[in-house]
Amino acid sequence: LGAAHRCLEEAIKYALEPRETFGKPNLGQFQNIQFEIANLAADLHCSRLLLRDAATKLDDKHDQKTMYCAMAKKKVTDAGFDICNRALQIFGGYGYLADYEIERFVRDCRVHQILEGTNEIMNLVVSRTLLDPQLNNIQ
Repeated sequence: LGAAHRCLEEAIKYALEPRETFGKPNLGQFQNIQFEIANLAADLHCSRLLLRDAATKLDDKHDQKTMYCAMAKKKVTDAGFDICNRALQIFGGYGYLADYEIERFVRDCRVHQILEGTNEIMNLVVSRTLLDPQLNNIQ
């Protein structure tokens, strides 16, 4: 999530840079950019909460800690990549240039969806827990 946080910060800075576009002093004056930045911030916050919840369940030795950690790994790595990718979009074509670090963050975040068990495997871990009558706590 550190990369996602940094990409959000970089997108905000870029949107506030003085650059007259269609009669507006910067990109941050456009409602679409404002909405996207707000959505990126909300998605980042939700991801942090999900990760903290899973960490708490792990620390507390919750019966379903593995399932919650798998959920967090999948959703947080997907969201982290998505946040970086959408932040890059605010830069337009410049986002792909090595002049801006955001292109590296997008590239680097993609691997987290694969390492330590692919996100598809995380779905398998979650579904096995939910579909096992011994583990799912459904009465």
